[in-house]
Amino acid sequence: MQPDNKYLIELARAKMPFGKYKGRYLIDLPEPYYTWFRQKGFPQGKLGEQMQAMYEIKVNGLEGLIREIQKRY
Repeated sequence: MQPDNKYLIELARAKMPFGKYKGRYLIDLPEPYYTWFRQKGFPQGKLGEQMQAMYEIKVNGLEGLIREIQKRY
């Protein structure tokens, strides 16, 4: 299964629109922040989907993939 390049580029560029980490790239948010959202519930819509994906990326140690995409695009 190949990852969706367009989706990964969009995910690498996504920033947090609210709260303590407003304006920071999702990849730069700490893993415990995502863990808290996983327990309490991710936001609805696109942001929630992106945060869920980022949670999976972080817990599986794949941050390097997103950082490489950031460098390229």
